[in-house]
Amino acid sequence: MRDTAAAQHQSPRPPSGRAGASVSRTPARGRTLAVAVLLAVLTAVVIGTLRAGDSQSDPGRVLAGYAVAWTLFAAAAWAVRKVPARAATALVLAGAAAVALAGLAAPPRTSTDMYRYAWDGRVQAAGISPYAHPPAAPELTGLRDDWLFPAGGSCRSRGLTRADSGLCTRINRPAVPTIYPPVAEGWFATVHVLSPSDSRHKPLQVGGAVLAFGTAVALLAVLRRRGEPRRAPARTALWAWCPAVPFEAVNNAHIDTLGVLLTVLALGTATAGARRGGLLGAAVAVKLLPLLTLPGALSGERSPARILRTVSATAAVIALAYLPYVAASGKGVLGYLPGYLQEEGYESGDVRRFALLRLLLPDTAAGVTALALLALAALYVWWRGDPARPWCGALLLTGTALLLVSPNYPWYSLLVVGLVALDGRWEWLTVTLAGTVLYLGGGLLPGVPLQTWAYGAAAVCVAVGSLLRAARARRLPGRRRSPV
Repeated sequence: MRDTAAAQHQSPRPPSGRAGASVSRTPARGRTLAVAVLLAVLTAVVIGTLRAGDSQSDPGRVLAGYAVAWTLFAAAAWAVRKVPARAATALVLAGAAAVALAGLAAPPRTSTDMYRYAWDGRVQAAGISPYAHPPAAPELTGLRDDWLFPAGGSCRSRGLTRADSGLCTRINRPAVPTIYPPVAEGWFATVHVLSPSDSRHKPLQVGGAVLAFGTAVALLAVLRRRGEPRRAPARTALWAWCPAVPFEAVNNAHIDTLGVLLTVLALGTATAGARRGGLLGAAVAVKLLPLLTLPGALSGERSPARILRTVSATAAVIALAYLPYVAASGKGVLGYLPGYLQEEGYESGDVRRFALLRLLLPDTAAGVTALALLALAALYVWWRGDPARPWCGALLLTGTALLLVSPNYPWYSLLVVGLVALDGRWEWLTVTLAGTVLYLGGGLLPGVPLQTWAYGAAAVCVAVGSLLRAARARRLPGRRRSPV
């Protein structure tokens, strides 16, 4: 009787054999299916948003589409964490391909930068330095066609600009030479040479899709190599499925994506030294922003020899990339960069940037204070950073720079998205959201200090996220913590 009573009070035994395996697989299949559905809907929303209109004709509708896409992305990125690693990897790669291809659904919708890329590639194919002449220069008349320089009409359509000479073109700032560094120019030339004639915007968009997918593959490989195979798919999804990728990296074909890929390779596949420095130098020679990751690349490094090799390799690659263009254009290789910085309000005394600092400081002090804060942050990242996780400090410094500068262009933060995928601190994605809201919503709410509100909200999210992570780390004393 005692045995019978004991048996009755025993916990029910778990199912065994095929029945048990079936029960355990059912929730996993459900989660996998749920993520797949979310990705399918996200892809459809991206396509629908791109086909619905552009930032000039219907910015409200575009912004609404962005909001839905970001909501679906957040849900999918959260759900994939519970999917088994093998299925999650397949979902991440399939989703990366689908989302990137969705960006090909329409011509560029919110930026005209790609047309300058196409022009610079064409100019180089003709054996002319892109820094030598602006697009409206008479020396380049023979290179113009009806796509980049529409003939006739009022030149009032979306994305068209009339130069002082009366020339109508899709290229923005046609009266000034290009501002893009030499590795970017090499990409433009390569895409042009490999493109069929009269293929217009598609080759650059396809190139953006290839770079975006390649970055996802690189992130997955780096995270697995760094001993985080279980987290690798979910982390990679933070880049692969982020709406900034199909909209900015693919549809608008922003060259920043190449810089992101090179930065991921620099921080994830090499230690401090010549190789890491060389890859970072190539990234800086695509777009200047990756220079902010250099202190992170030197995190915790105390060896003067390694520091020197890293910095020297960075400088050497930049110099070598510029060398052929210097030979052709002399000091003109800077192009319109100095004028662009002044135009965009980064010079001291301009009140169009440093929105958060201007809440506390006089306008004339905001720029100087921002530089001082970034210098202190760079020293902190170098001195206290974890050499095994250089992207932590790189994200801190890059994200802080964007919060302080508060730019109007969301594609500047593509680098932040890539670093978030490496590091996992998803709260920094709000910096990308802030730039998107400001860029698309500025004209919808005249008189509202949207710049301050958008970047202020992002700063609050980053601060709250950091505090929550610190509190969680204190509750888990065995968990390895890094200062940055």
